Amino acid sequence: MNILDLAGANQGTVTFVTNYGHGLYSDDLLLQMDECFGDGDFFENQLNPRKVDEFLKRTLHFPDEHFDGALVWDTLQYLSAPLLTVVIERLWRMLRPGSCMLALFNANEHAEQVQSYSYRIADHRTIGMQPRGMRRPSQPFSNRTLEKLFQNFHSVKFFLTRDHLREVIVRR
Repeated sequence: MNILDLAGANQGTVTFVTNYGHGLYSDDLLLQMDECFGDGDFFENQLNPRKVDEFLKRTLHFPDEHFDGALVWDTLQYLSAPLLTVVIERLWRMLRPGSCMLALFNANEHAEQVQSYSYRIADHRTIGMQPRGMRRPSQPFSNRTLEKLFQNFHSVKFFLTRDHLREVIVRR
């Protein structure tokens, strides 16, 4: 299987995935967002066509139906609505039918700032979360909002963690 990890490369996740015989493709989507949109107003810059083109050239440029799974983590909650739609469409195209994607969203819909994390798979029961700082989410993400966001996918399942994160598992 080919797995996409958008938390950036780290040895724990690489070892875990490759020990099962799978291929792993890594990119730090949050770092790419900071590099493309971080100079000035982060969300306003996501409306700049030149900056959006640069971001899309740097990330998510894989062939259609290339991946059997994607670990998106908490990155989607920092994308403005128009760019989020484009990114979700690209992820849908890159995933094979029947494959799954994991995304996380802060469950506090009224929070003005939320903690962002870098994620590392330690073993089949443990995911390490390294804080990366506080960030403003682009919008509140309720269950209904997430269902609408992933409406082109076959199924959407929600789980609330004790860390106040909403785990969303989406099947294409």
